[in-house]
Amino acid sequence: MTRDAEPKPARVVVADDQTVVREGIVMLLGLLPGIEVVGAAGDGEEAVALVAGLAPDVVLMDLRMPRCDGVEATRRIRAEYPGTQVVVLTTFADDESLFPALAAGARGYLTKDADGDEIVRAVHSVLSGDAGFSPGIQRRLLERLTEPETGPAAPPEPPDGLTARETEVLLLIAEGLSNPEIARRLHVSTATVKTHINNLFTKTGLKDRAQAVRYAFGKGLVRPPAG
Repeated sequence: MTRDAEPKPARVVVADDQTVVREGIVMLLGLLPGIEVVGAAGDGEEAVALVAGLAPDVVLMDLRMPRCDGVEATRRIRAEYPGTQVVVLTTFADDESLFPALAAGARGYLTKDADGDEIVRAVHSVLSGDAGFSPGIQRRLLERLTEPETGPAAPPEPPDGLTARETEVLLLIAEGLSNPEIARRLHVSTATVKTHINNLFTKTGLKDRAQAVRYAFGKGLVRPPAG
């Protein structure tokens, strides 16, 4: 009788910008069955380059890295090298880290307190077509899926030919936000905010912010607080 051939180990690249952490992960993986570390990257750009040259099965991807962060590196790898899966291995488990990474194409998500068994399971899960999440991440995803919709109702049709962005600026003025605060909220420059305000004032005939607030209430775009 011939013995069945041993399954090939999963070929893994580790991407983490902290040298001590990266070397520690590589050392840990070297002790785990079914894993072969074929490369280590110090940032997202280097991770993409290693994938191009080595065609690994899986990248263990940190998120907060210089030059090219883990989300962008994941997006590029999944678009350009679909044969390589990505499992995030990061300190951060907040929604602002988790959901962009999944949207970019990561199939697994672990925090850095994961033990060796969890890492092995996640790697082999994504290679078999499943997802590889730590228990805490699974709970958060389930909570997110079962959360009731609490967002505001869709606003009325913008009046007087205002664009959606001009209406958004108007609503923020009605909230009492200054131009710099509006710029930060919308992730645009203060000059862009001023342009939107000038446009909406021209279209509506408004002269100042006080008139803009009254206009927003008068058009039913915002409602006075109950009291």
